[in-house]
Amino acid sequence: MSEMVQTAVAESVPPGPLQEFWGYFRENRGALIGFSFIVAVLLAALFANQLTPHSPYEQYRDYILTPPAWQDGGLWRFPLGTDEVGRDILTRLIHGGRMSLFIGMMVVSLSLLLGTMIGLIAGYAKGMTDTLIMRAMDIIMALPSLLLALAIVTILGPGLINAAIAIAITYLPHYVRITRASVITESSKDYVTASRVSGAGVWRLMFITILPNCMAPLIVQASLGFSNAILDAAALGFIGLGAQPPSPEWGSMLSGALEFIQRAWWVVTFPGLMILLTVLAFNLMGDGLRDALDPKMKR
Repeated sequence: MSEMVQTAVAESVPPGPLQEFWGYFRENRGALIGFSFIVAVLLAALFANQLTPHSPYEQYRDYILTPPAWQDGGLWRFPLGTDEVGRDILTRLIHGGRMSLFIGMMVVSLSLLLGTMIGLIAGYAKGMTDTLIMRAMDIIMALPSLLLALAIVTILGPGLINAAIAIAITYLPHYVRITRASVITESSKDYVTASRVSGAGVWRLMFITILPNCMAPLIVQASLGFSNAILDAAALGFIGLGAQPPSPEWGSMLSGALEFIQRAWWVVTFPGLMILLTVLAFNLMGDGLRDALDPKMKR
């Protein structure tokens, strides 16, 4: 009898926030597949030195443009073949995951931090401050993002860090607008009024009372922004303004292999496929996060 009571009590206890989130998230099969792929890429990037027998910079001059192992002339020593100077493509893809994930993390961190701060100030202060901030964001959004990133990288100079800074600036308005809209919505609610009446200061209201309740849409935007950052970094690397050779970055790998596309398809296909799958995985995971964090999507 006591076991039945305990079971009934356990079933009546509502799940915690993390359990509830995971319950909704795992219902989205595409989000789970995307999340699994991202974890696999992350683990491969972290343990790249242990997983790859070659150096990403080592050149095997006797095996230039060797095809993948399953084709005629291929070697299992180089499962995905070699590039135009004899470097192992699989090794460079795995090490390239480090750079792609690093630039995505750097872009999202910079744009999320700065965008949240600026949007919080704009939404809470209102008036002239809000108008000036939002007009500046409108100007940034009016310019094509890749063109603006190109202009910034041209000023700062080519390189991976400068490319990340440039991309972060182009994504800044998205986080500012989302934060501002959430702050305006939350500021009119009763719990904020109660905190203000009880004597909470401006900084406490902004960062402790309002900001935690604005994080759900920002998390979703950050996951989607991660995929866009990887795509834009690859585009800058492709035109020679991102990671510089011989860095094993997916975009720069595509750029160096263009002239061999007709007689060595593997040097272009595999880097492009990694960009495609990684961006798709982040988009699928972002959709799952949106469904799991949006109260309107919950039963």
